[in-house]
Amino acid sequence: MAVVKKQFDVQGMHCGSCAAGIQMFLSSSDGIQNVTVDYNTKKADVEYDDAKITVDQILKGVEELGYSAKPTG
Repeated sequence: MAVVKKQFDVQGMHCGSCAAGIQMFLSSSDGIQNVTVDYNTKKADVEYDDAKITVDQILKGVEELGYSAKPTG
């Protein structure tokens, strides 16, 4: 098990509730240890177990909610 910290740019959020919805969805996903989504900066900081969930799965989850995300850096 390796806990990875990664930041994502999130596009398509219209308000703080959008950020809260993404944060709730990701935090309930298996393998996600900690997540913070900031509407003002349009960033999501995610800590996850890369043995349980991949970056592609995180991105797909965000896209299923109607937003787009990409890793920063």
